[in-house]
Amino acid sequence: MSPRRSTTLIDDNATLTGLCAELAGSPYISIDTEFIRDRTYWPRLCLVQVANPDQARAIDPLADGIDLSPLYDLLRDPSVVKVFHAARQDVEIFVRQAGDVPSPLFDTQIAAMVCGFGDSVGYDRLVQKLSGAHIDKASRFTDWSRRPLSDKQIGYALDDVTHLLGIYRTLLKQLEESGRAGWLEEEMAVLTDPGTYDQTPEQAWRRLKIRGRKPTYLGIVKELAAWREREAQRRDMPRGHVLKDEAIQELAAEMPSRQEKLSRLRAVPKGLAEGAVGRELLAAVQRGRDLPQDEIPVLDAQVVLPRGLSPLIDLLKVLLKTRCEEHHVAQKLVATVADLERIAADDGADVAALHGWRLEIFGEDALALKHGRLAMTAKGKRVEIFPTKDLRP
Repeated sequence: MSPRRSTTLIDDNATLTGLCAELAGSPYISIDTEFIRDRTYWPRLCLVQVANPDQARAIDPLADGIDLSPLYDLLRDPSVVKVFHAARQDVEIFVRQAGDVPSPLFDTQIAAMVCGFGDSVGYDRLVQKLSGAHIDKASRFTDWSRRPLSDKQIGYALDDVTHLLGIYRTLLKQLEESGRAGWLEEEMAVLTDPGTYDQTPEQAWRRLKIRGRKPTYLGIVKELAAWREREAQRRDMPRGHVLKDEAIQELAAEMPSRQEKLSRLRAVPKGLAEGAVGRELLAAVQRGRDLPQDEIPVLDAQVVLPRGLSPLIDLLKVLLKTRCEEHHVAQKLVATVADLERIAADDGADVAALHGWRLEIFGEDALALKHGRLAMTAKGKRVEIFPTKDLRP
C-alpha cells in the first residue's frame, strides 16, 4: 500500500513537530531535498521531502519562522534508518545546518551498485528496474525557491521519497539474501564520515587536479586554493566565480611577485589583477613560497608503469568485468583503471581491490592471473577462467 500523500506544504512549527513525532515511530524513513546552488557557495535548501510507509509530506524550509530542529532531531535518532538516493549533497546540507551526519544512513545508489545494478545507477533507472514505474520529468527543472509551488510540482517532489521506500525494501532483502550487508557497510564509511564534508580552506587544494610536484608550486596552490575558499564562503559565491582553477594553476606555475606580471597572465582577468584582489593574490603567492616544508601538500606517489604492462592491464580489465558480472556487482565499486595499473606494477599496491571483500572476489584472482596461476579463454559468448594447472598433461 502506498503512503498517503499531501501536496500541502508544511510551513508551521506545530505541524512539523507533529509530523516528526509520528515519523520517529517508524523503523525507516525516506528523505530527499530540493536545493539551488548555481549562484552561491552554500546550497540553499528549498524543500525537504520525507515519507514512511504511512505518509509522505513536503516541508518548506523557506517559510517565515520555520524551525527545522524537530527534523534535525529525527535525522539524529539512532532507531530510525534514513534512506537517501545519492546522498552526498543532501547530507552535506544537513551537516552544515544541523552539525551532524544523519544516522543510521542507507544510500540506495551505493546499495544498488553492491547488488549489481551498474555504476552510479540513476534514480529513474532504478525505479523502473525495481518497480516498473516511470518518473514524470516535467517538473525536473523547477525553480524550487519560488513560491507558491503547484500541486504538480510538490507531487513530483514526493514521487522521489515514495518510490524510495519500495527500493529500500527490495535492496535490503537482496543484501540480506546475498550476505552483502557487510559490503555495504564498508562503502558507507566514507559517506558517514563527518570529514567527508569538511570545508576547511586549508584542505581546498585537494579539489584541484595538481599539475606539478615541486614543493614551491604545491605550496602556492595550497595558499591560493585556501584564499579562494575563504572568499567564496565569505561572499557566498561559487569557487569558480571567485577564481577559476586554471588561474590557480597558472599563478602557481608563474609565481608572479609584481602586479605588472600578474596582469600579463592569461587566466587572471585584468580587472582582478589590477585591484585589491590582485594584491591579495600576490600575497597568497608569497605565502606559498614561504610555506614551511611540513605544511606543503603531500601527493600520492606517482606510479611509473614499466614497459610492456599494457597487455597485462588489458587482461586485468577482462578479469574484472568477468568477475563483476559473475558476482553481480558494479565494476566501479571493485576497482578503477588506476587500481589495475597499480596492481600490474606492484603486488603490494595499496588499493581497495586488494583488501576486504574485493580481494575475495577479484584481488586474489588478479594476482594469480598476473603470476600465471590463472588463465582465461573464450567459450562461445563467455569468458571462462580456470587455474593453469588444469592445462598440464
